[in-house]
Amino acid sequence: MLSLSNMQLKILEEEGDLESTHLSPELIAQIATEANPKDLADEQLLEFLQVCNALYRSGETLISDADYDFIFLAELKKRHPHHPYLKTVEPEVIAFGKTVALPVRMLSTEKAYSLEEIKQWVERIKKAILNLEVEKAYPQLSSEELKDFKLSPEFKIFKLSPEFEILKLKAENIFDGLTFKITPKLDGFAAYDDGNGLYTRGDGRKGTDISRVFERGLMVGGNGGERGLGAGEIVVTKSYFQQHLSPYFDTARNFQASVIKEKELEQHAQQAIKDRAAVFYPFILLPCRTVTASELLSELDLIIQEVWGSVDYDVDGVVLEVTDDEIKKYMGATRHHHRWQIAYKENLNSAEVKVLDMTPQTSRSGRITPVAELEPTRLSGALISRATAHYYGMVKEWGIAKDAVIRLTRSGEVIPKIERVLVSKYAEIPEQCPSCNSELVWDANDLYCLNTKNCPAQIESSIEHFFKTLGNVDGFGPKVIEKLNANGISEIYDVYLLDIERLKSMGFGEKTAQNLLDELERSRKEPIEDWRFLGAFGLDRMGLGNCERLLQTYSLQKDSSNYIFDLEQEKIKEKIKEIDGFARKTSEIVFDRLKAIKNKFEKLLGLGFNLVSTKKNISNNSSPIFNKLLVFTGTMEHAKRDDLIKEAKQLGAKIGTSVTAKTDYLIAGDKVGETKLNDAHKKGVKVITEKEYLALLKNIL
Repeated sequence: MLSLSNMQLKILEEEGDLESTHLSPELIAQIATEANPKDLADEQLLEFLQVCNALYRSGETLISDADYDFIFLAELKKRHPHHPYLKTVEPEVIAFGKTVALPVRMLSTEKAYSLEEIKQWVERIKKAILNLEVEKAYPQLSSEELKDFKLSPEFKIFKLSPEFEILKLKAENIFDGLTFKITPKLDGFAAYDDGNGLYTRGDGRKGTDISRVFERGLMVGGNGGERGLGAGEIVVTKSYFQQHLSPYFDTARNFQASVIKEKELEQHAQQAIKDRAAVFYPFILLPCRTVTASELLSELDLIIQEVWGSVDYDVDGVVLEVTDDEIKKYMGATRHHHRWQIAYKENLNSAEVKVLDMTPQTSRSGRITPVAELEPTRLSGALISRATAHYYGMVKEWGIAKDAVIRLTRSGEVIPKIERVLVSKYAEIPEQCPSCNSELVWDANDLYCLNTKNCPAQIESSIEHFFKTLGNVDGFGPKVIEKLNANGISEIYDVYLLDIERLKSMGFGEKTAQNLLDELERSRKEPIEDWRFLGAFGLDRMGLGNCERLLQTYSLQKDSSNYIFDLEQEKIKEKIKEIDGFARKTSEIVFDRLKAIKNKFEKLLGLGFNLVSTKKNISNNSSPIFNKLLVFTGTMEHAKRDDLIKEAKQLGAKIGTSVTAKTDYLIAGDKVGETKLNDAHKKGVKVITEKEYLALLKNIL
């Protein structure tokens, strides 16, 4: 099961306005992977958007900008077109310095994803010009009087008069003479330079002083260094990032965040600044096209192509704006965006793409995954160059190989999908593992490497999965784990036996080695849920949810009568399948996997991990909510929602996230969305308050 990185968890913990009440870290990671917001409750959808925004602006992106816009934000807009979140500036959450009032308001930009939306924006400009001319024709009327006039029957009569026709003609002439400026929409880190300081956008009114980036040598792009040109973005050239920075930073966003932070610059970031590959680029200096309204509407595709490729920086759209100052002033702004400006972002859902090559990859389970290397293609605003072909049986059957042409889709998915093959080629099937060269074997439609003990890819992926799942260990990224494995470390147990001399002999510096040992010590001492510890072993069919459900019935305590590793085979298989979420086949697989790791598990546990036992479920109907399906919604007064959910599970209840006909109770706190209440009433689900729910439990608490 995927999980958030340690840095992502740290950011969410430190961001005071993001206390999670509706989503656990595991659920956040699951939502990001599946990219299907339709099953989310309103409050979950909103919280997920806030989490994504916080991580994106901190340089630890969870989902792509395109998926944020086209999938999740679009879902909120569809459900609640006037939701306050759509009207506010998404805050920059990085706060490495003093918060100050911005010299000017820095707003977001309204977004459009189709030519039709651009046309609607142009029509609003036309209407604004006409309204402006009407107001000029009646200067004696106050704004309130003018508003009343426009709503009166007299105004309807006036619209039929020759005077109004003259105003319309004048407005049309003004519109025909308008020019629009189109610039690339940089995908960097927004900031404002007033000549004295540089500030993050923050919430649009207050930001953080990051003037230190200029003291570090950051230059102004586009003009040789002139300061004080207003809003812009900190960016790095794509070609430089790919050639010099990609081994050290996962994304350009990670690099931009490192440039802004107060800590001492990493040497590669410092070199990028010295080489002037990283700059603060003011919007006013960006290359642009200036066109008339008719050119804009008739040549939009060509203009976008030209402007999009005009800079060597990450670009996620183009920005269109009116150049006439009087019209800009008249149209003004909402709390969220300027009305005279709009960003066009591509939302292509599918494309025909040529396959350049096929790359086999070995997973931690030994399964070989075929990855298609593709001609770079933009889908939903993201540049796609790779796509999984899922399994080699599919590759063989469909003819997915070099020079094949496929239909690639990205509708509602984070990961692009090969929909079908348009031109097939003979597919060469690998015979050896790409990681250890062992002979591969077929199992149904999948290829497997059975060299579990010596295959570097399987070993390193398993160790990385263990630390990611624990979530309390920093420093053990892919590069470190690869180095450990190259020096003979192939088991988690062996990692915990390392000492400083051994690490130094592997090439780690003394400070790095000590930090790694301190992290290992911390992971043993800090309390950790037993279900998370079991889940870290990455057993098939044993995601964190199943581990928690299993340990609500069984125990990881060796002296317990319910010790899961000592139960008889038939007994445990029969018992496991009775647990919610486990079928007979799953119970058999789980038993076999548990049996295989018993010795490894007990050795590791013997190192002194501080496991917190999962509270056992009530096994009879003495609980009034035993076997009931509950949904919690709204803000709870007497306890955190997560705590109420945990308690309900311990009392034998099942927890849902959306109201269905099978829901027994909807427990409603304060600030409840109408969607769930309406669903409950329509489906005959009983709605009770938090107070009524606690009263229901009173006799057993």
